[in-house]
Amino acid sequence: MKRFSRLEQIRRMDPYEEATEIYRLSVAYEFPWDFTRALELALYRTYAVPGIGRLLARTAELTDRSQKRYDDTALLLDTVVEHGFGSDLGRTAIRRINQMHRSYDIGDDDMRYVLCTFVVMPKRWIDAYGWRRLSRHETVASVVHYRTLGRHMGIKDIPETYEEFETSLDSYEAAHFAWDEDARRVSDATLDLMASWYPRPLAPLLRTTTLALLDDSLLRAFRYSPPSATTSAWVRRAVRLRGRAVRLLPPRRAPHFARQNREIKSYPYGYRIADLGTRPVPGLGGCPVRHAAPDAEAG
Repeated sequence: MKRFSRLEQIRRMDPYEEATEIYRLSVAYEFPWDFTRALELALYRTYAVPGIGRLLARTAELTDRSQKRYDDTALLLDTVVEHGFGSDLGRTAIRRINQMHRSYDIGDDDMRYVLCTFVVMPKRWIDAYGWRRLSRHETVASVVHYRTLGRHMGIKDIPETYEEFETSLDSYEAAHFAWDEDARRVSDATLDLMASWYPRPLAPLLRTTTLALLDDSLLRAFRYSPPSATTSAWVRRAVRLRGRAVRLLPPRRAPHFARQNREIKSYPYGYRIADLGTRPVPGLGGCPVRHAAPDAEAG
């Protein structure tokens, strides 16, 4: 198989009718490392919206149980990618996602914004740092995949095109990014989690490296001192060089899913999709009043 053979395969597919199949090829074969980093950044961005950051701080899931929360989120989302919306495992994963979200008073605007990050941030990351840019077929397929996920989650007024997703994300961040002490605690816990995946002496370097990859709006919202311009330039150049090196490698022959990532550490002996995530009780353990949105079907 030649380096661009899978891209040629993707371009022969229908990005509307075969959206999840195309998205699976992109995530598991073409850019597994890049999608992992980009989706980490996508979720991290949401903490800078004070309403989201405060809610996550109240639940203590990302401050006291950071690793499990990270693992469960990655595994639930990736189950749908690996097995599809119509599979038993995919339906179970969506059901668990919905059960957790409905336990909190989450506004539809916030839910829509989080969905936008899943569409926009991977394209921006891959176009900047990947071994090639994301094709239009892959971009459309990503939009269709997440529009489908959003419908299963009962999210209203979902953008229809990538450009609409991008505009929605940018305008929401411009209006809502702001300082919040609780959100900063969630951000610090997440940075500590990422550093914990590597030898302890590297922690300060890894924190600086992560901050160098954040844009100014995020740094301002969390009140982090930005790394020097030289440091940021070197970090971003190093990540771009990694992409160029990957371009020289032979194409991946076996898929790589999130469950295979070294960062997933909570389940050394395996797991059941139905057991993932939290089961908050309204009024207890940081759980606010139950959200009163109408039910969305998981299949």
